[in-house]
Amino acid sequence: MASSADRIAQMKAQMSAIPLVSTKLRDNIYLLSGPGGNMVVLSGSDGKVLVDSSFAPVAPKIKQAMDGFGGAPLKVLINTHWHFDHTDGNEAMHQAGAVIIAHENTRKRLSTAQDVAALGLHFDPSPAAAWPQQTFTEGTKLYLNGEQLTLAYFPPAHTDSDIYVRYENGNVLHMGDVWFSGTYPFFDSSTGGNIDGMIAGAARGLGIADADTKIVPGHGPVGDKAVLAKHHEMLVTVRDRVHALKVAGKSKDEVIAAKPTADLDSTWAKGMVNGDFFVTLVYTTL
Repeated sequence: MASSADRIAQMKAQMSAIPLVSTKLRDNIYLLSGPGGNMVVLSGSDGKVLVDSSFAPVAPKIKQAMDGFGGAPLKVLINTHWHFDHTDGNEAMHQAGAVIIAHENTRKRLSTAQDVAALGLHFDPSPAAAWPQQTFTEGTKLYLNGEQLTLAYFPPAHTDSDIYVRYENGNVLHMGDVWFSGTYPFFDSSTGGNIDGMIAGAARGLGIADADTKIVPGHGPVGDKAVLAKHHEMLVTVRDRVHALKVAGKSKDEVIAAKPTADLDSTWAKGMVNGDFFVTLVYTTL
């Protein structure tokens, strides 16, 4: 089996070949999608605000796309959590002039060695220039380009470093990897991720959004409150089924063999996580 370092290098190379697609969400709010996690750009005369930085090899494409939006240069980079498909471009964005803002646990994770056991990946500490220069614990607000951005912490869900970014005037909500749109989600139990936190995070998003909110997931297509509600319902259904089997004394392998997601897989097992893997993630965090 390839080493963790080889697999990470392979992922970066594969992702850097994927086209970066730019989509206008609101007047001065844009989605950048394709390689890595979904990114959002707020543009204007105060300087651009970028949410997440994808993989390092994608940085030139991101800069080129942002230049196309006009306005002032990049000023702020916000990380939704520590995972490398959202932060690997941090160093390049900081060198381009961005102050990096994130939850304090993102700085802790990026500044020390980390393992994502469920994927068999090991990460050495990121370069110091990739660490957030400004952190918070519960929440903070930014006022730029005629927009009020609310950044707030999700209790451990996908990781222990997750935040959401809400654009109050534009009515856009970026949920990071607390929401995988249209697929079973991955969550990282090595750094605090768990199924109950994912359910609570989806519920929090539903409580913030209204019928017109454009909700940006960490991965997958932009959705709305109705789409997020279906995702929340699926999470609760799987959690309850797996929990019942676990409480009945079934081992992890027995629960997987019972196929508790069989009727859901055709709808949800379309991403990196299939039914058996999702059941494993749920079982091990209950």
